[in-house]
Amino acid sequence: MRIVIADPNLMPQRAVFEEELPNGTVTSWHDSWNEHSVLTDLKDADVYVGPKFTAAMGAEARNLRLVHVAGAGYDGIDAAALPAGAVCANTFHHEGSIAEHIATVLVALRRNLLGQDAALRTGLWASSVYSTEIPQPETLRGAVVTFLGFGHIGSAAWRLLQAFGAEGIAITRSGSVNPGDHALRWSGTTDRLREALSESDVLVVSIPLDAGTTSLIGAAELDELGPHGQLVNVARGPVVDEIALYEALKDRRIAGAAVDVWYQYPGTDGRGEPAAKPFGRLDNIIMTPHSSGVTAETFRGRAREIAENITRLSANQPLKNVVISR
Repeated sequence: MRIVIADPNLMPQRAVFEEELPNGTVTSWHDSWNEHSVLTDLKDADVYVGPKFTAAMGAEARNLRLVHVAGAGYDGIDAAALPAGAVCANTFHHEGSIAEHIATVLVALRRNLLGQDAALRTGLWASSVYSTEIPQPETLRGAVVTFLGFGHIGSAAWRLLQAFGAEGIAITRSGSVNPGDHALRWSGTTDRLREALSESDVLVVSIPLDAGTTSLIGAAELDELGPHGQLVNVARGPVVDEIALYEALKDRRIAGAAVDVWYQYPGTDGRGEPAAKPFGRLDNIIMTPHSSGVTAETFRGRAREIAENITRLSANQPLKNVVISR
């Protein structure tokens, strides 16, 4: 069996991945995704692992049986390009890392750790001990957190935040979360989102992006969260309206935000503004480059699961996490 791997995130886990593969497997590694170089390598491949699969690749990869993405999203895969009989599968393992990120940035926001760090580097002790104009910060104990989305990520984050003494509300499209099963205050559908926000100190966004969730969080929702509220977005940028978020932060209509997912992305050089609005000029936002799930733990788990699926394929066993079939 021959495998072509073109996802650079798996490179650090190459040894883990290859240890789990069936005997006799031949691997061909590409240190980045480049359609031309991958094309020339696909002719005799049985499995392709990578973030994108195009019509040109499908025309070349006549023997391909499995396309595997090294993450949850598969929007880079042209389903119509898959050869007849081939399938596409995805993998997760990011929920623990993202939950840890959510807890980390919430503590940093609520304690103003970045602001204190910046001030002390200039010799200013920015604490209520030294200035009556600086309020004593609130902890997460007793804070009400609304989770917009309560799947792998939302539920994992809630388990961590429970340890801080927070209270939780789950808002999902289906409204099927049983609050008793998760020790939540209550749960409901997105029709009750504003009601939840009116009770909340924090909003954690992890709901998938689609036509129904684009700009689901706008100016009215942010105003319900209020001037002491904080927002964390680890879903997709456009779930939260860009202009509404920028204006709410700039005008202090919400206290702060931590944003890991953006409105525009760079090319392969990793340089470029993350949004049309100048979020980088604001002092009440923590900005990270879509990295909340990018940890060794995440990609070790993904490497092992992809290798497990390849082993299943070689033994003609059912595959896990199949998302597209031809």
